Amino acid sequence: MHLFYAPGLTDQPEFTLSPEESHHAVRVLRLVQGDPVVLVNGCGGWYSAVIAYPDPRNCPVEITESKQGIGKPGYELHVAMAPTRQIDRFEWFIEKATEIGITSITPIICSRSERKEVKTDRLIKVAIAAMKQSLTAYHPAIHSLSSFKQFVSRPAAGSKWIAHCNPGNKNWLDESLQKDQPWTILIGPEGDFTPAEVELAGEAGYLPLTLGTSRLRTETAGLVAVQTVNWLYR
Repeated sequence: MHLFYAPGLTDQPEFTLSPEESHHAVRVLRLVQGDPVVLVNGCGGWYSAVIAYPDPRNCPVEITESKQGIGKPGYELHVAMAPTRQIDRFEWFIEKATEIGITSITPIICSRSERKEVKTDRLIKVAIAAMKQSLTAYHPAIHSLSSFKQFVSRPAAGSKWIAHCNPGNKNWLDESLQKDQPWTILIGPEGDFTPAEVELAGEAGYLPLTLGTSRLRTETAGLVAVQTVNWLYR
C-alpha cells in the first residue's frame, strides 16, 4: 500500500500531489498511470485513488473511493508540554502520541525549561510521518510555541489538569475521566513546574494530576497521559 499525504482533500474527484509527494511517487516508487494509491488528508479522510499521470513535480490522481473518520480519536485530548532539552525526545513523544491517538499538542515554555525554541514545521512533519507509518488518516494539530502563562490564561473547554510532582493531594486519571468533554493536560519540563506555576494553573481552573508514584521523564509523562486516556475510552 502506497500512502500519500493530501492536506485539503475533501470530496473532489481529482487531486494533485505536492511536489514532494509527487517526486516520491514517480521517482522513488516509480508508479505509473493506473497504479493504485491511498491519500490521507490528516483529518480522518482516507481516499483510494489511481495515478492519472506520473508527473514527478505535480502528479494528478483520480479518487475512486473515500472513507471518513479513519484514525480520529473518539475523544478530544490536548497536551501542552514543555519541549525537552534534547529535541528528539519531544519528537518521539509526538510520534508515539500520534500513533496512539491525540487531537492537539502545544509546546510550552516554563520557568525551568531548558529548551526555549522549537521548529513547528519540523514537529508537524514528525506527526505526518507517524500518521503515515501507522496507516491512519489523522494527525494532531501542532500549535506554535507558547509561554506557560499565556497558555493557561486562554479559555479551554472541558476538564483541565496539570501533572506535577509538587507536594499535595492529586487526582488519578482513571478516577477523574469524564467521557463527555474535552481534556487539556499540562506536562512540565525536566525540572517540573515551579510551585508558582502550579498555583497559577490552579487559579486558571487546572486541577492537580498524578501519573504514578515514579518520577517520569517529560516525554514519558506525556505518553502515559495519552495512553491512559486512550485506554479509558475503549
